[in-house]
Amino acid sequence: MKVGIDTSPLHQTRAGTARHVAGLLEALRGRPGLELVGLSAGGAGRAATIRRDALWYPWRLGRISARLDVLHCTTFRAPLKPRAPLVVTVHDLALLRHPDAFPPWHRATGTRALRAGIAVADAVVCVSAFTRDELVAVLDVPVERTRIVPNGVDSVFTAAGDPAVGDYVLAVGTLEPRKNLRRIVEAAGRVGVELRVVGARGWGGVDTPGWLGEVSDEELAALYRGARALVFPSLYEGFGIPVLEAMASGTPVVTSAGGATEEVAGGAAVLVDPFDIQAIAAGIEDAAARRDDLRARGLERARSYSWEGVADSVERVWRELA
Repeated sequence: MKVGIDTSPLHQTRAGTARHVAGLLEALRGRPGLELVGLSAGGAGRAATIRRDALWYPWRLGRISARLDVLHCTTFRAPLKPRAPLVVTVHDLALLRHPDAFPPWHRATGTRALRAGIAVADAVVCVSAFTRDELVAVLDVPVERTRIVPNGVDSVFTAAGDPAVGDYVLAVGTLEPRKNLRRIVEAAGRVGVELRVVGARGWGGVDTPGWLGEVSDEELAALYRGARALVFPSLYEGFGIPVLEAMASGTPVVTSAGGATEEVAGGAAVLVDPFDIQAIAAGIEDAAARRDDLRARGLERARSYSWEGVADSVERVWRELA
């Protein structure tokens, strides 16, 4: 079976979509009966983004797919007229739920591409039940066309290893409006603890004290291990990979109640109202007080997520369609 996989996210970001693609490819490598073809219109600059979004995804990728048994687009962007069975992975519906949180180009083209990609897909992979339910409720996608396949966790994120030094809480994510950094800063200040923030510079004019920029995965793993807690009260997520990475690193997690990150945590995190600064501050204190219990729960929860399991589920979807 010859499967084309969109690897463009690897050229665009180191955040969630790139981690998803990299983890899936690594777990699929060398599997018998699979010929994997990486497909990409590379480049991270604005011009490359425009060419990719306006030409490569809607038109050229469809022509390329004629040589494949299955085409898997690892984000919602997909050809308008695929010539092979099409799988589309949807990570979230943030473009529809929080359009004002995105840059103008992404907002203008992404909303149309999201609807179009889902409309032509033979199967839609959702990274959480939360995202599946969003698709059904917002876009009226038939539930039988969806498959829930969560993310895995990279092996570098483990409780074994040296921790970073200091008494601090950690926030991880691109500097953009949904990450709720202003409230995280205020909550950490109320508790009187240092805040360290890891992630790429994003959009929306978001800046924050304690920002370390992007770091290597090894450095990030050490920062997780040394943190009093990961503070991740995001306003909207389709999964929340930092929650999983922190749990795998033995770090207590404070995250938002009522969304995908609660689903990922599965009872192994302190849940807070992301709009309530005092609740976030209290969550930080609660996480510190319950550190041993949350560590044990988090490590157990993280063991249920693996890229091998993700690859097994994705391969089953491909074989259904091929």
